[in-house]
Amino acid sequence: MEGVLTPEIWIAVAERTGIPELRRTTRDEPDYDKLMRYRLDILDRHGIKLTDIQNVIGTLRPLPGGKEFLDELRTLVQVIILSDTFEQFAAPLLRQLNWPTLLCHRLVVENDRIVDYKLRVPEQKQRAVAAFKLLNYHVIAGGDSFNDTAMLTEAHVGFLFHAPDNVKRQFPQFPAVETYADLLMRIKEAMAA
Repeated sequence: MEGVLTPEIWIAVAERTGIPELRRTTRDEPDYDKLMRYRLDILDRHGIKLTDIQNVIGTLRPLPGGKEFLDELRTLVQVIILSDTFEQFAAPLLRQLNWPTLLCHRLVVENDRIVDYKLRVPEQKQRAVAAFKLLNYHVIAGGDSFNDTAMLTEAHVGFLFHAPDNVKRQFPQFPAVETYADLLMRIKEAMAA
């Protein structure tokens, strides 16, 4: 979801709080647990609460063209968003995208303080795609970060969308597209194949 349809939440929080360390995302750090432990430590040191983050999220809008892309895609196929975001973060953005199906993780919160996080399951994106394939779905996937590559590998067809150069260099097997129009065209081609 983040970086593909919506802005990166953690980058927005970094900009709002003036804490540049929170700009680090899955585009930079492939180890998700290491990244989240790093983030939780920063939140704790700076006294940033869940409601502080939710207030930032409430100001965000989908990326330009993201909602229109998703609307058109949903006229062609069933769309499920697999994300490493959290249930407590997603609602304001999902509302603006007309409530697409989102499978993601959950934060552990005590007195408005984020103390931990719970993965749905390890490698949830890859495992969800594997489960869809077991149900005889033809899976076409797109993503932009290191944490998407197992999902892209598992899918019948996978694309990098607006991915940073370091991800494109490390995973040249995935076609890289930069615009929603190109991604929609590639998806239509994959559906017809």
